[in-house]
This record gives sequence, C-alpha cells and structure tokens, in this order.
Amino acid sequence: MSGETDLSTILSKMQPVLNEGDYVFVSANHSYSIDFSQVHGMFKEKEGTTLILKKEKADGLALEYGYVASCITLNIHSSLEAVGFTAAISNALANNGISCNVVAAYYHDHIFVDKQDAADAMQILSGLMNHYNSKK
Repeated sequence: MSGETDLSTILSKMQPVLNEGDYVFVSANHSYSIDFSQVHGMFKEKEGTTLILKKEKADGLALEYGYVASCITLNIHSSLEAVGFTAAISNALANNGISCNVVAAYYHDHIFVDKQDAADAMQILSGLMNHYNSKK
C-alpha cells in the first residue's frame, strides 16, 4: 500500500488526533542501549542517535532534554512521495506562531508541537482540514 498522493485529498481527510502524554527529544551515544518498546521514534545522526520518548521514560532513564512536546498524529495514510503536505502543515502552524517538528513515518505523519501550543495546533489543523472539505 503506497498511500495517498493527492494533496487536497490528504488535507481534507487528515483527521488530526492529539496523543496522550508529553514527548521529548534526546540525543544518545550510538552505543546507548535501550529497549525499543520505550522509543516512539529515532533517527541516527553523526553526532548521536535522536530518540523521541515519552517524558516519563526519559526521566526514568535520566536522559536530558529541553523541549517538551505534544504529538499530533494525522490519521491518513499519506504517501512518502506526496508533494506539499509537510509544507501545508508547517505553514499553517507557522502562520499562527507555532513551531513544529514533523516526522513522516510509513503510514502517518506525526506533528510535534510545544505542549503549550497543542490545543491551538489542533484547532488550526482541524480548520485546515475543514477548509479543504468545504472545497469539495
């Protein structure tokens, strides 16, 4: 299954869902050993491995972080080849003064926003979705 590529369809059907809990980004040495069931996401960089964890997991492992985020999952299977989806999401949030970190996974996109901005981000994303629904 390759996912949806039509931008209007993706935006009209993205169904944003706010996940429970607080999430943090940490950097760990490449040799750091962790139970992958505790990891929400990860990316290997030359400086270390970035781990996205629930805040309480990072606290329990005594891992340092600064940014505490909420995670919004967009519940449409968007194709990794879709053009403009990340830009539309980040622009809508940026135009309202909200920074975001987008993780495009195989089935869904996950938007991390400062936990203080979560409710506003949900409203903006729902508004964007409704805007595209009204165009159909």
